[in-house]
Amino acid sequence: MVAAAILVLTGMIVPIVRFGITRQKEMELKEALRTMRSAIDEHKRLSDQGQIPVELDTDGYPKTLEKLVDGVDLVGTIKKKKRFLRRVPIDPMTGKAEWGLRSLQDDPDSRSWGRQNVYDAYSLSDGTALDKSKYKDW
Repeated sequence: MVAAAILVLTGMIVPIVRFGITRQKEMELKEALRTMRSAIDEHKRLSDQGQIPVELDTDGYPKTLEKLVDGVDLVGTIKKKKRFLRRVPIDPMTGKAEWGLRSLQDDPDSRSWGRQNVYDAYSLSDGTALDKSKYKDW
């Protein structure tokens, strides 16, 4: 009798715990995407204001995500670098610091990166979110 009650309770707790873990990972994914997009936007803003040099064919966007970590020299300063990210975030759905990227020149739903610049980043996970959307579409 006691064993049956424990089994029933365990059967109820496991889905709740899985739901909680998935929900936490989804919140981490949203935060990582928001952080990268804010860094990309800040790079573009400073580039448009002439505070950082614009690399050929980038339209003011960073050439790579690593460029946001390494930083860029500010115009008119001696050896002063502006860093936009401390590190490339880990995708909680894949467990890797690897992201799908799009250039400004790529189609909005493209899954191949043209390599001119980094305009957008998305998860490489094929998983489905709790709201039934695909993580790679976030």
